[in-house]
Amino acid sequence: MTAHVHHSHHGEALNQAARDAMARSGEQWTTMREAVFTALASFDRPASAYDIADKVSADQGRRVAANSVYRILDLFVGANLARKVESANAYIANDHPDCLHDCIFLICDSCGATRHIDDDRLSGGVRAAAKAAGFAPERPVIEVRGKCGECEAQ
Repeated sequence: MTAHVHHSHHGEALNQAARDAMARSGEQWTTMREAVFTALASFDRPASAYDIADKVSADQGRRVAANSVYRILDLFVGANLARKVESANAYIANDHPDCLHDCIFLICDSCGATRHIDDDRLSGGVRAAAKAAGFAPERPVIEVRGKCGECEAQ
């Protein structure tokens, strides 16, 4: 398996990496964007815009609309701060936003745990197949559904 070598960030280092990535993309790091990113990063599983809106609302003591969160999440995906798990319509924080690559998600149908792995051969093969078919791939989405090791052992 060919894997990217990247440094994963956590806590304040992740927030700083997110701020830096937004600045590189020419976007501002607003109070609301920071609140949405902090909420997203706090989940240990993919979170929907509604989950994130509820968390931000509770943290701020005022109602935040899911539509506002969706717009920010779209911006985060474009800036490589978040990844969308398409089959679940949910998002995870990208703990290495300084590394742009295709992700492969392993999603447990039993507990919902989602693991991200890198395999340049697989994602490169998908890109090459798309190009050979006359298609310009922008963002391959590779998701594998099944059971994680913990659920499989039960």
